[in-house]
Amino acid sequence: MPELPEVETIVRALRPHIEGRLLESTEAYDPALLPGIKPLSLPAQVRRLSRRGKYILIELGKGTLVVHLRMSGRLVWCKSGVPEGRVRLALRFPHGSVYLVDRRRLATVEFVERFEKPLGPEPFGDLSWLSCELAKSRMPIKAWLLDQRKIAGIGNIYAAEILFRAGIDPRRPARALAEEEVQRLIKAIPEVLKEAISGRGTTLADAEYRVPTGEPGAFQVKLAVYGREGEPCYACGSPIRRVKIAGRSTYFCPQCQR
Repeated sequence: MPELPEVETIVRALRPHIEGRLLESTEAYDPALLPGIKPLSLPAQVRRLSRRGKYILIELGKGTLVVHLRMSGRLVWCKSGVPEGRVRLALRFPHGSVYLVDRRRLATVEFVERFEKPLGPEPFGDLSWLSCELAKSRMPIKAWLLDQRKIAGIGNIYAAEILFRAGIDPRRPARALAEEEVQRLIKAIPEVLKEAISGRGTTLADAEYRVPTGEPGAFQVKLAVYGREGEPCYACGSPIRRVKIAGRSTYFCPQCQR
């Protein structure tokens, strides 16, 4: 699933192509998307293209087109022609189109008058509030980071990398973290996410995620623990372990993360 760095990369890549431009029409290749876009009145100018958590927001004159890519969705910019793969939707502009390509048909597109998803704060800026919020929770810290109602945008890949950077075992209850550990977490969260954005996201072996213009991300070469079960830790040489937390595979170093 594209996480915050991938979604932010997509938004930044598409912004020069569609922000301030006229969305002339849509073409639904998948009837399942029709109910979500039916209220959309076109043509309409794209006032702003932005991100909130893992959601892509295409703000129009009246209302917002909300895209969530889920497990396998990606947006592709084409000046002409149709991209390869399972195309589910096209957003037509005078100078090209944005296509939703989605092999598993899990991505959602919905036109709303106002975006009101119950998301937690963005993981940037002043994160001092984490000390108080973590102290209230018995959840494993990995599961807490994945809860979009508590903090928006962090997914499985970056939760693992953040906790490695902070030296925290992902199985520990959130409220058991000492203040020093919370401060390391506060530092690690924006560090890892900003580095991943600079690398234009993570493209794994399935190559599902790509920048809208076709290039893969580059952050995968910097992953310290995610997807490296049994391989030596870059810091101490211990084998990376994998466990299940909240139904998700979780990678960590048993020596570096206490």
